[in-house]
Amino acid sequence: MKTMVSILMLILILLVPLSGCIGEDGSKNNKPIISIEYPHEGDKVSSIVKIVGTASDPDKNDRVERVEVSINDSSWELAEGTTQWSYDWVTYKKTDGFYVIKARAWDGEEYSDIAGVNVYVNNPKTSDSDAHKWAVFVSAANYPEDNESKLGNGGYNLAEEIATYLIETAGYPTSNVFILFDDGWIRDDNGFGRRNKTLQEIPHPYDINYGGATKENVKTILYHVISEANQYPDSEVFLWFFGHGWGDENNELTGGKILERSAIFLWDDVLTDRELGDMLYNLRSHKTCIIVDACFSGGFADKTIYDFPTFFLLHSGIPGTGRVVITSASKFRTGYASTTRGPIFSLLWFQGIKTGEADGYRAGFRSTGKPSLLGLFKNGKVSVEEAFYYARYLLRTDSSLAEFSRMEPQINDQYPRKGALRSQWGLFL
Repeated sequence: MKTMVSILMLILILLVPLSGCIGEDGSKNNKPIISIEYPHEGDKVSSIVKIVGTASDPDKNDRVERVEVSINDSSWELAEGTTQWSYDWVTYKKTDGFYVIKARAWDGEEYSDIAGVNVYVNNPKTSDSDAHKWAVFVSAANYPEDNESKLGNGGYNLAEEIATYLIETAGYPTSNVFILFDDGWIRDDNGFGRRNKTLQEIPHPYDINYGGATKENVKTILYHVISEANQYPDSEVFLWFFGHGWGDENNELTGGKILERSAIFLWDDVLTDRELGDMLYNLRSHKTCIIVDACFSGGFADKTIYDFPTFFLLHSGIPGTGRVVITSASKFRTGYASTTRGPIFSLLWFQGIKTGEADGYRAGFRSTGKPSLLGLFKNGKVSVEEAFYYARYLLRTDSSLAEFSRMEPQINDQYPRKGALRSQWGLFL
């Protein structure tokens, strides 16, 4: 009897390969293969960690249906992509220490062996300067499914330039600066090619925080900044958004936005002006500058065109005491951008600040902008409002910018407070 059992077990072992399963057609299914490319074993990580890797199936059909990630034996979460996959891990509320990142792939029949790396979470407890200042840059530019919609890496390049200026000139702590771009990857051929490296992997002049411009990341970062900034009475917050705006480019009169909200595309969703207003509702900082550089974006500043306000039922909730809200275009007009240098309005606005050329510029009729006469109103430094009027003036008068003159940038200035008798002080970063 024992001999018979042994023979049966041997037959079963021979019929069922140890390396895979038998498919319905009798073929052997091999396990998929997975690897984690970043972060590496022993890396120190912080902020938003973009975990990336590759997966493949050795079978001829080469199919990987999904990739899942687990942190410290937590539940398995779905990653983005398959053969080249990624997963954003937010570590702000994590206790400093070692964590195990695990990943596995599924081919529809079997899971791969689990890949894993050990990393050390090291979120800074204090900022690297005493300044209570925060800056967030958000840009979604290069959607993989439609080349005609791509905006290149210019938005990312400009975000790095402005961030460097804020760090070096305005005293922003590097730990308080965040750049969210595309899906967290830099693409070859100025954004028109394949994914090359994650933002965290490429060399940077400063050790700031990087991630993808997803809606979840935007919410997470903004709520983190609000929570931190609200702890200090002298906090300063700078927010910059760039991307495609929601509207009808074929409607030259209103862009289809008369009874519609302004909205900007993120990597995976759309962010309306009301949604951003809700996110910023609890921000108590009385020194806040918000720039939205997108087509049909005037609604973010509660403006339509020519400095006219939006219908009160369509107010965004963004403008408020201590805030300067700027948009690159009116609610009825398109915006423009260079694929290598960034959006035109923000380029002019930043030029006015970093060169000092905007010093003394004022509102003029319906905020069209005008320079200071005979040096009046110049004080040797440039406010965010002066930079706005400088950019607005150049768009209206510079012949080399004639093709962009219809943008009609808008501003809602309530710094330090609103009202006809409000102080004329400018907001200096």
